[in-house]
Amino acid sequence: MQLRYSFRLHPTPGQQIALARAFGCARTVFNDGLRTRQQAHAAGSPRISDGELSKRVITQAKKTPERAWLSEVSAVVLQQALADLNTAYRNFFASISGERKGAKIAPPRFRSKRDNRQAVRFTRNARFSITPGGKLRLPKIGDVPVRWSRTLPFEPSSVTVVKDAAGRYFASFVVEVTEQPLPPVETETGIDLGLGHFAVLSNGQKIDSPRFLRRAEKKLKRLQRMLSRKAKGSNNRAKARRAVARQHAKVADARREFHHQESTKIIRDNQTVVVEDLAVHGLARTRLAKSVHDAGWSAFVGMLEYKARLCGRAFHRIDRWFPSSKLCSACGTLAGSMPLNVRSWECTCGTVHDRDVNAAKNILAAGRAERLSACGGPVRPPLAVAQPSEAGSHRGAA
Repeated sequence: MQLRYSFRLHPTPGQQIALARAFGCARTVFNDGLRTRQQAHAAGSPRISDGELSKRVITQAKKTPERAWLSEVSAVVLQQALADLNTAYRNFFASISGERKGAKIAPPRFRSKRDNRQAVRFTRNARFSITPGGKLRLPKIGDVPVRWSRTLPFEPSSVTVVKDAAGRYFASFVVEVTEQPLPPVETETGIDLGLGHFAVLSNGQKIDSPRFLRRAEKKLKRLQRMLSRKAKGSNNRAKARRAVARQHAKVADARREFHHQESTKIIRDNQTVVVEDLAVHGLARTRLAKSVHDAGWSAFVGMLEYKARLCGRAFHRIDRWFPSSKLCSACGTLAGSMPLNVRSWECTCGTVHDRDVNAAKNILAAGRAERLSACGGPVRPPLAVAQPSEAGSHRGAA
């Protein structure tokens, strides 16, 4: 499987100018290719092949005075920008035709120099390398200092240089890694994700929700007020915008670190992990939207999934319509309506349930049932022959 390893870059002022030039050239090629395809579609012309498009917007464009500066950056950067455009179109057509599952994908849009994220990609054809001194050597940019937090397990196949809204630079390496199974354990867990507690495990453990965005909200409001008072287009407004972006970056980094720590613990301590497939997009349109985004459930579940695959653990998702909260984990009785303010309830069998712990237990049980069904094992009790003494419909009964 392929994994990404991201490291912080510290380019010199001259290298920052060279990277800005690369960002601009890649953005121009992408926009020129998009414009060419749109014009051909409007004119009713046949589809332009990928090779012909590359010839028009890169090879021939470099010979014109308007685009001669495209030669100042690596040709691989321009080719990869055009490859991103072609991939975006293929995904769009696959989405509208039904070949691609999930939410519908919009057609590609023009890129702007004011986008929060600027990126260029270098493949092996670009001959990027890591120097003996630990710097990242990029063509026509130079040796960029890297803050290494760990060593790469294998030779990277590509590297993407990213500049975020806070003005930070990152190198994202794509590395092909092999599975590294952990020693097997006997424990299994079901996870109920929520807002009161970030996660509740089926063994009764509750992980508190850090609420990183809520804790930073006061400072963010002050920075946003300062930004709104600056004149548009001024240098002070640009400084205030970067201050807001840096604060948001701190929140995102803290949330990501929390997700990594908790997901690693869960995968390390359990052989099987079962979670509920939550409708995050739907919940994000309710009055709980800010809290839902602050929790970051989708990113956390994604980490659980790829870490389980990497470490040889089993990972399952159950249907989002499964009534995990209303189902008694002791006797299987389904309770009636249960508002969110009901945090504990008593079943007719006499068992008193904590709402979240009971949901986690039911999620684990549903995951086990799906696993047995996939393996051909019994899920429901077998049918038995009715005995004569059992009540039934008698001949002649109306």
